[in-house]
Amino acid sequence: MNDPRDATGVWYGRYFATGWDVPENSFIAHLEEFGGAVEGTITEPDDTGEAEIRRAFVSGTRSVDALAFTKQYDPAGPLAHSVAYSGRISEDGTQVTGDWRFSGYHGSFVMNREIFRAEELDEDAAVDEELLIELGDPAPPAWRLSHGRD
Repeated sequence: MNDPRDATGVWYGRYFATGWDVPENSFIAHLEEFGGAVEGTITEPDDTGEAEIRRAFVSGTRSVDALAFTKQYDPAGPLAHSVAYSGRISEDGTQVTGDWRFSGYHGSFVMNREIFRAEELDEDAAVDEELLIELGDPAPPAWRLSHGRD
């Protein structure tokens, strides 16, 4: 991912209502971006009491720092409506802030994610390799020793 604003990844978010009897809620969004098209899923706790979690499908677009998507709740679950989201992705690609709307209701949302540079991951892998070398070869399994196979 060369563009830090590419929406691909796991996002942890929260949405809030503005002046309505819609409780705030948290969610996890798994998004994939291909050439500006954004697809994915969202799971969130169900506050209706009808299920433990709600699932939704995401479809939208991203252009530079603008992210817009529709969250369509799974009709097999307790809700069946869709919600329009529109937000801005931070320059470093770790946060989206914006607004949501559906059927006269509206509010705000925020999503966050961690991004790891390839160099950081390579450094962690090098440390792991050193640990494996320092630990040496593992002992033979106990069953091999008890059957005289080693």
